[in-house]
Amino acid sequence: MASVTISGPFFDERNPAARQAMEDEALDRIGGQALADVHLNLDTSLRNPTPYYETQITSERSGDDQLVHDRGIIYGPWLEGTGSRNATTRFKGYASFRRAAQQLEGQVPGLLVPIVDRCVERLNA
Repeated sequence: MASVTISGPFFDERNPAARQAMEDEALDRIGGQALADVHLNLDTSLRNPTPYYETQITSERSGDDQLVHDRGIIYGPWLEGTGSRNATTRFKGYASFRRAAQQLEGQVPGLLVPIVDRCVERLNA
């Protein structure tokens, strides 16, 4: 899971609206990229794709977090490779969510820099 810490006088409680807007935009952007990465991983991995599973994957806010999940589809853990049946079958899973999380780690700085730049530009206007 990626984590970003923001500190300093620019981001303290002196301008909470600007900070909140920046955080919301950052979470939306990161969640959108994670969702796109999961779909890309599935598109390259699924041998017999059915549209139902892919349509259930979503990105949504939960408090201060942005979650990408498959809405608890019963066979989701098996497709990911984390289900109990993966240990007893030849199918070890696609690891689409795990691979997306690893890809996202390297993408976060590039995703956040334009958002912070826009926020600074608005505040300096």
